[in-house]
Amino acid sequence: MKKLFLIVAASLFTIAAAAQDVQKAIYYSISFPNAVHHEAEVTMTIPQAPSGPFRVRMSRSSAGRYATHEFGKNIYNIRVTDIGGKAIPFMQVEGDVYEVGEHPENLKISYTLFGNWTDGTYTSIDPSHAHLNMPATFMWVIGQNQRPVKFEFNDLDKYGWKVATQLKHEGNNIYSAPNLQYMMDSPTELSNYKLTSWDIKNTDGKTEKIKLAIHSDDNQFIVDNFGKLIQKVVLEEEAVYGELPAYDYGEYTFIADINPAASGDGMEHRNSTCITTPVPKVDGMEDRLFGVFAHEYFHSWNVKRIRPKSLEPFNFEHANMSSELWFAEGFTQYYGEMLLTRAGFRTLDDYTNTLAGLVNQVLNTPGATKYPATQMSRYSVFADAGVSTDPNNNVNDYTSYYTYGGAIALALDLRLRSDFNLTLDDYMRQVWLARGKVMKPYTIWDLQTDLAKVTNNSKFATDFFKRYINGTDKNNYQELLAKAGLVLRKTQAGQGWAGPLSTAPGRGRAGVVRQIGAEGLPLLSGTTIETPIYKAGLDAGDVILKVNGADINTEKSFNDQLTDKKPGDKLTVNYKNRTGPHETTIILEECPYFEVVTFEKVGKPLSKEQEAFRNNWLQSKVK
Repeated sequence: MKKLFLIVAASLFTIAAAAQDVQKAIYYSISFPNAVHHEAEVTMTIPQAPSGPFRVRMSRSSAGRYATHEFGKNIYNIRVTDIGGKAIPFMQVEGDVYEVGEHPENLKISYTLFGNWTDGTYTSIDPSHAHLNMPATFMWVIGQNQRPVKFEFNDLDKYGWKVATQLKHEGNNIYSAPNLQYMMDSPTELSNYKLTSWDIKNTDGKTEKIKLAIHSDDNQFIVDNFGKLIQKVVLEEEAVYGELPAYDYGEYTFIADINPAASGDGMEHRNSTCITTPVPKVDGMEDRLFGVFAHEYFHSWNVKRIRPKSLEPFNFEHANMSSELWFAEGFTQYYGEMLLTRAGFRTLDDYTNTLAGLVNQVLNTPGATKYPATQMSRYSVFADAGVSTDPNNNVNDYTSYYTYGGAIALALDLRLRSDFNLTLDDYMRQVWLARGKVMKPYTIWDLQTDLAKVTNNSKFATDFFKRYINGTDKNNYQELLAKAGLVLRKTQAGQGWAGPLSTAPGRGRAGVVRQIGAEGLPLLSGTTIETPIYKAGLDAGDVILKVNGADINTEKSFNDQLTDKKPGDKLTVNYKNRTGPHETTIILEECPYFEVVTFEKVGKPLSKEQEAFRNNWLQSKVK
């Protein structure tokens, strides 16, 4: 009898402890009674609510995204009640902020959520899946950032869905996160996805499981085979750093939604990545998918653990500005493409096209000419999928920190190889050990210090950062690429060039379309500074009617007038705009854009030193 009493007492204690744990966690329940119309019903249960009036809100920014997004616009039917359902007064104090008045200790907040955009930022709901990016899905209590949270995902059996997420599985359809930051960093896909996985033994002796959850119209064989290809990418990336990160719960998950209705995107997270690609299926499209998988997985080191101090902690109430994205995103951009060559998914000729793109971005865009990589990084608060309706002047004032930083990484890699008998891999390992592995957020000065340490040359590190990171000097790419037997040359040497035509709608001008049957060739977005067409005074809103007396109605008809023209030749252009008809003269110049080709293609002998340099750079590092 005494023994039975002790067992009962112990059981009651366990139940009480569990109940206390539930009380400590904010509890979310999400159901999908109207998925066909892209709606979900969300209930947030708040035990031990803050005393006195408190506020809840939707986010305005999302983990990994630097611009703001108004997630609050897509929730409605908001109710605040006690546990029994009695209404509690509340008021909307901002577009996405609500204040709860006098209330009991435990209460519920419920709302309807609309979502119909599948990417790395928003939420998408239909009978095929619920694609949940947490900032776009769940309200949260201001000031309660450290409270644990739990999630109940309902209607899984109704739709035949499974759960793919980095959240901790507590059993059945219950998942958890230790705090708000982890919650927001945990995209979740509810669908009948197909799963493949493999284990990798890390250098610490522990096994890390890599999972690939793909929601697409492919069969299991295709998904399994694609997983084998992605495994090669994972191993090449592991070879850069010498080890995998220690993933929470020993797992990393690629959450992929492959469907024509998806928006192209990739969004890194601590132990997962969210990849959405608008193609019919994986089968036959593998080559189009490799790049985003390689880029996002590299982020599990660079950005999610090698973390800029400017992004710690991430603020979900406004845009998050960083001067370090040339490294966080740009160096990742460089590696994502280069490692596909090491893994055998890109030929050398394929990769030369990538190299040309990087070089042209850093040498032939006005933004990179005028502004340092740090300033272009800060512009991310407007550029990173930022939403606006008015046109901007990005063609003349912005160069993407992805390609700007990628070009800097290329130059640094080649300089380390030629001047120090080192590699960019050595530098990344140094940054990983000093910053990422120990989760010590870095500053630009820290990155410079690490470069000085790995080269044992503080003068080189100081000069490199002063000129190419904080300044606008550019590396000698022609000289550097030649060390690998690659030629940097003009694409249209000796030919006349007017500059790029802005006949496609620019950012923010998606609603501008050419009227059917309208005469002439309209310029729908701004022209590029210092190009011949810009110097001639042509810009958005102008309609080109004639060139040298010939009628112009298409971009091709304009380009036909450049045939056999040389730099210095002139084009007489008749055009109109709201002020009436005009005539101007375009004085042609040589196209400044470059291409990269191998020595072999141009008939130049490749020395043994150049061949060895190239092989050491681009051959597989997987042992």
